[in-house]
Amino acid sequence: MSQQKIKLATVWLDGCSGCHMSFLDLDERLLELAEKVEVVYSPLVDAKEFPEGVDITLVEGAVSTEEDLHKIQLIRQRTKILVAFGDCAVTGNVPAMRNRFHIREVMQRVYEENATQNHNPPTDGVPALLPRVRPVHEVVKVDVFLPGCPPRADAIYFVLTELIEGRIPDTSAVTRFGA
Repeated sequence: MSQQKIKLATVWLDGCSGCHMSFLDLDERLLELAEKVEVVYSPLVDAKEFPEGVDITLVEGAVSTEEDLHKIQLIRQRTKILVAFGDCAVTGNVPAMRNRFHIREVMQRVYEENATQNHNPPTDGVPALLPRVRPVHEVVKVDVFLPGCPPRADAIYFVLTELIEGRIPDTSAVTRFGA
């Protein structure tokens, strides 16, 4: 009788995708993980809607738009163990650099002062910015913090294998902020 696979999701909010690239750096260990997990949602697969009953979700990026806010709240409702994946998710990191400025100042700089064409901010299909970029734990409960910019593949592997085995990992020995 085969054991049911762990349902794994990865999510990309406001970040650079470096954490997902580091996840891919697991290389042949991805095959080992594939024996134990089913990736049910990710920018790396074609699922369009975040499913219910997800066991583990790795969340890359900070919460900076209305869309991010709604998405992370839904993800938290549907996930047993939520991992803040990388420094942007853990601290806000680079996306939070805009917190020193008002949204109007940011939009003016990007779309009026520095634009060479079309000096108007986009309006169609662009989510509204939140007044302040926030790390994931300021919005929803986070179960595991995996810092790093991006976290090394070895640290990701350690966290995932510990979670798959039912243990909450101590990440302090395998990673730190910015490493």
